[in-house]
Amino acid sequence: MADRFTGLELRSTVSSDARLTLTLAPVTLDPPGPDEVIVRVEATPINPSDLGLLLGPADVSTLAASGSADSPGLTAAIPPARLGAMKARLDQPMPVGNEGAGTVVAAGANVAGLLGKKVGMIGGAMYAEYRKIAARDCIPLPEGASAADGASMFVNPLTALAMVETLRMEGHKALVHTAAASNLGQMLNRICIADGVPLVNVVRNEAQAAILREIGAKHIVDSSAADFREKLTDAIAETGATLAFDAIGGGRLVNSILHAMEAAANRSATEYSRYGSSTFKQVYIYGALDLGPTELDRGYGFAWGVSGFLLTPFLMKLGMEGVLRLRARVAAELKTTFASHYTATISLAEALDPVIAAAYAKKATGEKYLIDPSR
Repeated sequence: MADRFTGLELRSTVSSDARLTLTLAPVTLDPPGPDEVIVRVEATPINPSDLGLLLGPADVSTLAASGSADSPGLTAAIPPARLGAMKARLDQPMPVGNEGAGTVVAAGANVAGLLGKKVGMIGGAMYAEYRKIAARDCIPLPEGASAADGASMFVNPLTALAMVETLRMEGHKALVHTAAASNLGQMLNRICIADGVPLVNVVRNEAQAAILREIGAKHIVDSSAADFREKLTDAIAETGATLAFDAIGGGRLVNSILHAMEAAANRSATEYSRYGSSTFKQVYIYGALDLGPTELDRGYGFAWGVSGFLLTPFLMKLGMEGVLRLRARVAAELKTTFASHYTATISLAEALDPVIAAAYAKKATGEKYLIDPSR
């Protein structure tokens, strides 16, 4: 077996002259250490969380091919107003890809048993033909599972499980989720159905509602409908939801959810309070499908909170025992509860095609792209 592995790695650079450039760079990996493995990456998803690093603040309408057929590249302009937030990464080629899966092609002395096995892994720099990584950041895939099955076994599954864990830790009885027909939203539905947790799903059209009805979702409300606020309030009143996770971020949807929670609480109020209901309402914003401002009119009393939510800090708070428990559930239910579905599978070079990049940059609900670097 070769001591070293050389392969291509996708890198994203934001330059000080307000340009985004994506390139494929050759990388040679040294042999793995005693507790490390080298994995031939065979599947890695393009998650919304990856797009922030991959395309950064670029104006997607300006995507253009660069380089050559043998060495493709992709460029885009960055609006000057967005460049200030990029100061810490200017002119640094950065590897991309939070998670992936593939076959272990080299293993250190302490983890030799992983050689030849298919594993899922997390740790960044997955948009590459080979990845050297600590064995502790890998999970062997169940018998019969493909790399595509294991490619998305960390970010979405653990985020969905973290939502239910948060509900229990904070003492809520039901929750609301937006962009609910996404891969993550479908996982969350299956978790909540299995665990008996009432879930209110907010979608943007009837096609998305149909996806959720097909998997057994009970409470579905369409934010584009004229009676959205009324239907949302009804669903929250029926479930008792006082916790929400929002994937949108910008606009007035968070505001609408808080209003609906307050209206639902007031349906059982026995006396008026100038300070609003005493029922605490919490919304966590965990996504940024809308990059605009989050608009709040504060017309729902004083017992509420809006916070950001990131998976890694939550897992640190949960502790290693809790993380291992969640990981074990994901592995056991990889092809059922935590199954992912992909719009298309593309190569590393195809990820730099302007037409394909514009498609995955849309972050459309129900559309998810998978990169197979071994193509």
